[in-house]
Amino acid sequence: MSGEPMAPDALAGPLHRTNLREQVLALVRQALVSGEIRPGDIYSAAALATRLGVSSSPVREAMLTLVNEGLMEPVRNRGYRVIPMSEHDLDEVYTMRLLLEVPGTLQAAANARPEDLTRLTAIVDEIEKTAREGDVVGFLEADRRFHLDLLQLCGNRRLVAAVAALRDQTRLYGLEALAERGALDSSAHEHHHILEAIARNDMNGLEDLIRHHLLHVRSDWARPDSVSPARERRP
Repeated sequence: MSGEPMAPDALAGPLHRTNLREQVLALVRQALVSGEIRPGDIYSAAALATRLGVSSSPVREAMLTLVNEGLMEPVRNRGYRVIPMSEHDLDEVYTMRLLLEVPGTLQAAANARPEDLTRLTAIVDEIEKTAREGDVVGFLEADRRFHLDLLQLCGNRRLVAAVAALRDQTRLYGLEALAERGALDSSAHEHHHILEAIARNDMNGLEDLIRHHLLHVRSDWARPDSVSPARERRP
């Protein structure tokens, strides 16, 4: 695999021999979102397969899925390269997530049952644990699971799929640096506030929390050393 190598944690953990394509795809998505797979570098499917201890076929299929989603592009006889996302692209993703995720979460909250909150609380505990440990890959997986599981309660599977795709287009290059500084804890705890607002049926408070959480992801996580245009426009 040429280009800057991925951090070891991005590909940690044994892969089971069933459903390999989906497992490889999940790992590559996490490394892409966290910025461990970077635009401009070329990644060989064969080299990545060797590192994972699997055949090239599921890795190539996973890469082609990302190509079809517009996240990567093939480089003839060399491998695959991440398509760069500009600040404008990231702001468009942020705006789309606001339009979809805020009303979707409010509808999901209205449908939430006590057993749903219990299940989501267990995921929040996992988010906080991975944040304390600086486990970026585990944090991303648990954070994704929390938000998509919560959104599923709205009953609109197309909305959930659209938000999932938008999340995958985000580039969080600053996440690893924040983890190293121990700065993920506060954002991790925001998920508990979200569940508390749902339990209180505080829809106004919940909307504010979701908007703040999304802005936090767009600015601090994506560019920790700069102020994003989205943040500058915030009232």
